[in-house]
Amino acid sequence: MRHKFLSIPRETLPERTVIERIHDYKEYASRMEDGPIVKQAERCMDCGTPFCHVGDMIGQETIGCPIHNLIPEWNKLVSEQDFRRAYERLMETNNFPEFTGRVCPAPCEGSCTLGISEDPVAIKSIERTIIDRAFEQGWVEPRHVRMRTGYHVAIIGSGPAGLAAADQLNQVGHVVTVFEKADEIGGLLFYGIPNMKLDKDVVRRRVQLLEAEGIRFKTGVNVGTDVTVESLRDKYDAVILATGAQKQRTLGIEGDDAAGVEAAMDYLTASTRELGGTAVEARFEAAGKDVIVIGGGDTGADCVATAIRQGAKSVTQFGKHPEKGLFRAPDRPWPLQPDTLSTDYAYAEAIEHLDIDPRTYLIRSNRIVKQGDRVVGIETERMEKVVKPDGQATFFVVEGSKETYAADLVLVAIGFERPEPELRKLGVESKRDYVTNLDGVFVAGDARRGQSLIVWAIREGREVAEKVDAYLNACQTELKTSS
Repeated sequence: MRHKFLSIPRETLPERTVIERIHDYKEYASRMEDGPIVKQAERCMDCGTPFCHVGDMIGQETIGCPIHNLIPEWNKLVSEQDFRRAYERLMETNNFPEFTGRVCPAPCEGSCTLGISEDPVAIKSIERTIIDRAFEQGWVEPRHVRMRTGYHVAIIGSGPAGLAAADQLNQVGHVVTVFEKADEIGGLLFYGIPNMKLDKDVVRRRVQLLEAEGIRFKTGVNVGTDVTVESLRDKYDAVILATGAQKQRTLGIEGDDAAGVEAAMDYLTASTRELGGTAVEARFEAAGKDVIVIGGGDTGADCVATAIRQGAKSVTQFGKHPEKGLFRAPDRPWPLQPDTLSTDYAYAEAIEHLDIDPRTYLIRSNRIVKQGDRVVGIETERMEKVVKPDGQATFFVVEGSKETYAADLVLVAIGFERPEPELRKLGVESKRDYVTNLDGVFVAGDARRGQSLIVWAIREGREVAEKVDAYLNACQTELKTSS
């Protein structure tokens, strides 16, 4: 592989054309063919000290892969066209590479050493191709558990943290039951991420594998309403709360209770349900409407793409930060994520289909304009960001910049609140190292650390499983985590 990074340009997953994909909800990208993916793997520098799998935090920034994927190792195997061993190496650290290969923002690429001077290795594209190829070849089969310990574990929440914990604990012989309040397993993987990025059959395929391996799933069970934590403690030897950060942030401005102002996750969930054949309320339909998306993150982009597919008249996205640059900024040195301007799938669709980039920057929403009880617009002001010598940023209103945008549907995608209040409602307080104030009750994922990345959720699931296994001390089993 030596020096190939000097001559081979970076390529990522092939995508369907915008004209084709905006008329359906099928995945917009597919895995690479063998030839191109081998070349991309050859770009890996096989660093003596690779940062791509460091998996740590600098302030609020993720450095490298939190689940410590053995990236240079499976890159080398792919470059040698040994896809079977590459798959086996990938599965040593990642329970669900078919999820991360589709929806992870790939902090590993931001920490790729090649990225200091060139385009980084297309790690995420290689990862997805390895696992998709493994499924195609029939290499992914149920792993049958040889012996059961007799200990029973309840896991509340079936997102990536809960599923990872279930997978780990099941493989060492504990009997695991996963409770989910929705009617499908997967948490936000199922209802919070649109099909264009993560087809629901991909989620169901993994759930069926876990079920075949012995994990029990119960849907439609809301802990705190249908059952209590105390009742689960009476029945199970250990309980893990992986309920996520559930409470969506609201705008907190005048008029935000107007009809037509909806939380982004409610909107995306309704869209997924509609695809599954469930009739949804008209308030979640964007057809013929002027749509405003408030929030500049991935969820906001997913709302843009969904509104386009529903036939929105116009789509505009408000972001509170300045437009990103094309190159790594001086205040974001490697191995931090470069955080440069990119044209996500949703924005490419808006630019080609609606002939406009929907993103607007440095916008503050002052109030919702109503007609009766219904939204008809948003009054905004422009902001200016000033960074002080100590690095602290301050936002100032630009005088005379008031503007009102027409809006029939406002989608609020500004994240989730901290999970502690939701835990306290269940009588649980999170302590250090995944334990809580209740003996035998543990907490992991977004329910412990707040809203975060899918790779952090998987890591949390793996690590809480290790804590639970040690607590049960069953048959001197040991869980191998990625840490």
